[in-house]
Amino acid sequence: MLAASVYRVTVRGRFAGLDEKTRAYLVREQPEHDIFKSAYTTEGTFTYDTDIRFFNLRYEVRNTEGADEAGKIGLAEAEAFLRTLGYGFEKLKVNVVDTSAMWHAD
Repeated sequence: MLAASVYRVTVRGRFAGLDEKTRAYLVREQPEHDIFKSAYTTEGTFTYDTDIRFFNLRYEVRNTEGADEAGKIGLAEAEAFLRTLGYGFEKLKVNVVDTSAMWHAD
């Protein structure tokens, strides 16, 4: 049985097509979604800038299938989150870091 690796998956994107009601909500809630309150968690952390232009979703993904699969999982989670809340988005980019690798000897 292979040991699961721990991946930090960051999904970055840009808001798109937000209506005024959604934008006003995001402005009000922004202090709770500041980058300094973020962490990599299994449920994900949503942060965004004060101009309501760009956002990050951060996930901790554990799997035995590798970094590519971790990236797919993080991207699917991010898209589901954004669609569920009705936040329009574009230009999603995924970055994956294998944190387990730092414990391996060279």
